[in-house]
Amino acid sequence: MSDGKRKEAIALKYNEDHHDAPKVIAKGKGLIAEDIINSAGEHDIPVYEDQALVELMSELNINETIPEDLYQAVAEVFAFIYQLDKKYEKS
Repeated sequence: MSDGKRKEAIALKYNEDHHDAPKVIAKGKGLIAEDIINSAGEHDIPVYEDQALVELMSELNINETIPEDLYQAVAEVFAFIYQLDKKYEKS
């Protein structure tokens, strides 16, 4: 059963050697969002679901770095990914 909302997805990239902050590398709704999520799965890239954060970041353009006011929220996403990486390394 669907709640009537279209799926949304935003892909971030961060390389501390090259970027001051994470930047948006892809975003979309509906089928494009599904493609982003499927592509992440195909490349073993973790997916973190947070509708409120997606709504905040949906105003950003592709190749735009996230603004300072979103640093804390995005840091939580990267902490989640870091924990997954550590868990994966142990198995």
